[in-house]
Amino acid sequence: MSDIINNSPSLIEMTSLNFHYPKTKTDVLHDINLTINQGDYIAIVGTSGSGKSTLLSILGLLNQPTQGNYSILGTNTTHLTQSSLSLIKNHEIGFIFQNFNLLTQLSVFDNVALPLTYNPQVKRVQYRNKVLKALQQVDMEDFIDRSPDQLSGGQQQRVAIARALVNGPSLILADEPTGNLDSKNSLQVFDLLERLNIQGKTICLITHDDAYAQKAKSIWQILDGKLYTQGNQKTEGQDSV
Repeated sequence: MSDIINNSPSLIEMTSLNFHYPKTKTDVLHDINLTINQGDYIAIVGTSGSGKSTLLSILGLLNQPTQGNYSILGTNTTHLTQSSLSLIKNHEIGFIFQNFNLLTQLSVFDNVALPLTYNPQVKRVQYRNKVLKALQQVDMEDFIDRSPDQLSGGQQQRVAIARALVNGPSLILADEPTGNLDSKNSLQVFDLLERLNIQGKTICLITHDDAYAQKAKSIWQILDGKLYTQGNQKTEGQDSV
């Protein structure tokens, strides 16, 4: 990635960013300004229709802004080719989804290894070590040969987190990661996210739940397509709410 990614003190920079869908004239996102530094753990909170899903899609390079700039690790992504965007997305961004998005016909190993198949810098002989390392980070290495339908919901989400980690991304995007889990498994997932952040992973959580947002180091609210900071919620050494 050295030919695309430059050194920068911040991981993500969004400046004066707007977005509207081609068939509408109304902006879905309005003048978004957001900085995410390496090692941050931020939560973006919003109700349905607030624009948080659209913001997530731009953060994840699934959509491009209509106006403004979005930089990751010092590189402005606004005018990059699709191949360059795909390369950055695969190497630098790990996705955790509400619905796990595991392929039931594949084993846990093959599900976690899937992002590696799109990474030309990783040789196939390296897959097993990388997959094992990712599964160890989420305490799921003993389930490597299972299929997803042999796992509980909480276990499936842990596998999905391992898949997000396997390429060593700079940013983890977690989109309502406990939306399909009970309270016990939800707390375990958030304990895991907090542990990963302590280990140095940068995490951006998208949620509608204020209680879970409180577990992040800082909270932003999105309302009618505009982003407002709620300031720091935690300092180092302070327990989660």
